[in-house]
Amino acid sequence: AVCVAMASMGANTGPSSVVERSCTMLVHFDKASAASDIKEALESGDNEAKVLALKKAIMCLLNGETLPQLFITVVRYVLPSDDHTVQKLLLLYLEIIEKTDANGKVLPEMILICQNLRNNLQHPNEYIRGCTLRFLCRITEAELLEPLVPSVLANLEHRHSFVRRNAVLAVEAIYRLPNGDMMLGDAAEIVEKFLSTESDLSARRNAFKMLCAHFQDRAVEYLMSKLDQMSNWGDILQMQVLELIRKMCRVAPESKGKYIKIILTLLQSQSAGVVYECAGTLISLSSAPTAVRAAANCYTQLLISQSDNNVKLIVLDRLQDLKEKHRDVMQDSLMDVLRAMASPSMDVRAKTLELALDLVTGKNIDEAVTLLKREVVKTHAAATAAAATETTSADKAMLEYRSMLVSAIHKCAVKFPDVAESVVYIMMDFLSTDTNSIPAIIAAVTGGTGSTASAASAALGGAGSPLASIVGLGSSTAAVAAAAGVAY
Repeated sequence: AVCVAMASMGANTGPSSVVERSCTMLVHFDKASAASDIKEALESGDNEAKVLALKKAIMCLLNGETLPQLFITVVRYVLPSDDHTVQKLLLLYLEIIEKTDANGKVLPEMILICQNLRNNLQHPNEYIRGCTLRFLCRITEAELLEPLVPSVLANLEHRHSFVRRNAVLAVEAIYRLPNGDMMLGDAAEIVEKFLSTESDLSARRNAFKMLCAHFQDRAVEYLMSKLDQMSNWGDILQMQVLELIRKMCRVAPESKGKYIKIILTLLQSQSAGVVYECAGTLISLSSAPTAVRAAANCYTQLLISQSDNNVKLIVLDRLQDLKEKHRDVMQDSLMDVLRAMASPSMDVRAKTLELALDLVTGKNIDEAVTLLKREVVKTHAAATAAAATETTSADKAMLEYRSMLVSAIHKCAVKFPDVAESVVYIMMDFLSTDTNSIPAIIAAVTGGTGSTASAASAALGGAGSPLASIVGLGSSTAAVAAAAGVAY
């Protein structure tokens, strides 16, 4: 398996010197191969043998061997091959071999591969063209790239989108080099023209990304000229727009206003990823209540609409962060947050309840408690079934959920005593499922374990049971007697 990564690989160039150079891939290989065997296999006419030999050569090179005598063999016997697998492995081989001497000069024999690369860039097969263009993105030697620039630019007009999108990447890679502006002096105009005529989403995204990285003013100009079409752009292009906005707001904070309007437009995107990024970008640019409320609405809609529990947990984390800084605004979204209780995941439910309890106020306590009571009612069937038969895993989960709801209702009633009366009766309706607690209730009322709220709560089965919650609403003997009387 090939693990693509950015690493640093040392190449010994003398008895006491080590030169650090770029390495674009890592391949684990612990079996030594003789250079003579690899050379013999490459010289054979069998493509399968050449494939195996090239793989061994690549792994040997990545693990520190030099194999200098192999290059001419590759040029003579591998370059002319028309097999796609051989050509793909050839590009990997050319990618990792040392192309310069100790002084940084391109090795003379490297000129032999330029004609082959030019032929690949003009190959009738689009796969060969695309792979070669992608290979050029990882070459940093200007002497090798400069003769290939006309062929790279010609591929911007190829009929196949796979070739065009890789051609744009190659143009950006060449321009990014220290002397790239000398090889592509009119790169901005070329990319702008390409962007105006291109229809493939990935190719347009690559072109716009290059404008954002190297010609930000032109990227902004293009964006402003296409605002009426932006809602129809694909998600990856809209993501790049958000990246440009964040970059421009760091450079010119005074222009945040016009970019916030663009973000508000992108909030209507059909892509959940774009909406999530929009909400985060909006919060980072503005702390105005309108912006925060719009971001909170986006997060809550994602929380409700997405079925992936991992996504829900991430969104809940963002809402938690939002609550820390903008509690007043978030309190208006309490009921939307509580809609996430419909999720079957206990982790999501627990996190939702934790967030919701921090957002409860005197204005929304009645709505919150009403919703929690409805959720408790839904658990009654599971509690009854669990008491009558052998408890299943689903029943256990429902009972755990019920315990969480009872505890949440109890906390609401303690924090807002005005709702205590309404929640006592809903708790009483479920006392029949706690028959094991009746002796403890009687003992609590008669003084066997004390008549205080804390002692009664412990005797009634813990803070999560309905009996304990009822007792917790008041410390008087009347509250304990009421609970015990109903149970009795």
